[in-house]
Amino acid sequence: MADYENKGILFKNDYKENDNHPDYKGKINVDGKEKELAAWVKKGKKGKFLSLSVSEPYDKVESNAPSKQANDSSMDDGESEDLPF
Repeated sequence: MADYENKGILFKNDYKENDNHPDYKGKINVDGKEKELAAWVKKGKKGKFLSLSVSEPYDKVESNAPSKQANDSSMDDGESEDLPF
């Protein structure tokens, strides 16, 4: 087993733009599987605390929308896109 199993790390989120964005972000290894970890600093009756969220790693997915290049290729009769009609 890896030395990092069931351990994680958080870093200050320098890209936070609103209260929905976490104050801290990082990664955590849970039972050998890497997950994303997010934390928000909250205030309660007993003082400050951290609210945590564990999620699957973000996987950048390619858009299913047709690309501009695909749309341009449909105009194979030599017409330009900037014609006024």
